[in-house]
Amino acid sequence: MPTEKPQPSENAPFYAEYIATVPDGDIVQLLEQQVAALRAFANRLAPERETFRYAPDKWTVRELVGHVIDAERVFGYRLVCISRGDRNSLPGFDENEYVAAANFNARPLQSLVDEFALLRGANLMAMRALDAAAWQRIGLANNNPVSVRALAYIMAGHVNHHLTMLQTRYEL
Repeated sequence: MPTEKPQPSENAPFYAEYIATVPDGDIVQLLEQQVAALRAFANRLAPERETFRYAPDKWTVRELVGHVIDAERVFGYRLVCISRGDRNSLPGFDENEYVAAANFNARPLQSLVDEFALLRGANLMAMRALDAAAWQRIGLANNNPVSVRALAYIMAGHVNHHLTMLQTRYEL
């Protein structure tokens, strides 16, 4: 399992902010710990706050967690494809269109967290099965080079970013 952050050449510059939030150490272990962090957040949030948005044009808490699920799914798919040597350029996605089409506000936050936990668990199983060569493979996603190692760090950094947003902008 990788314990060193990816080099800047292993991902699009946009992801540097996410990767910078990830501490050094076993990335798979950190990814496991994030499930508990998201569950702890959801367990202490009053149900009436689940549809709170900090500004009229911003996502609700449920939509934000739904977005985290969508991104986890996309990043996990990219990780598997690239680890298998797929040379196709994998598509990007418009997070706002995904959230608008998903109806996350119709689902309780606990349901969304459960889905994230299952999805993250499946991604972790896939990561644990990778050999050293697979972790180093580089492919294309949204027309940018990205390594399997970088994708794991992006996944962790993306969750860190949104947990921080829940604390700061949402004041939760």
